[in-house]
Amino acid sequence: MTRILLPLAVLSLAAMLGGCNETNGGAGPVVSAPIGPTAYKLPPGAGCTGEINKYQDVLRADLASGNVAQSVYDAIQRDLTRAASACEAGREGEARSIIAATKAKHGYKA
Repeated sequence: MTRILLPLAVLSLAAMLGGCNETNGGAGPVVSAPIGPTAYKLPPGAGCTGEINKYQDVLRADLASGNVAQSVYDAIQRDLTRAASACEAGREGEARSIIAATKAKHGYKA
């Protein structure tokens, strides 16, 4: 009798825990309209332009996959707007410093 009850109990437990992973079929993470450095004319070929664009690509992917919350994304975008403003004005060092500080603050590899 114990031989039958133990596997049945394990199977029942597995079925109950499996139900915890069900989704409601929702649309997934909500991606809002982009904010940030898109309004700036970043100088082509400048190092800060490349850094901003690469970071933007990573952030968009992280937001779309749900790896970063919308509120964190928005906070980073505010910082990147400052970096883009500095980059556009030719203050590459300042722009790179803002980018590095933002990455460190939010756990991205600098």
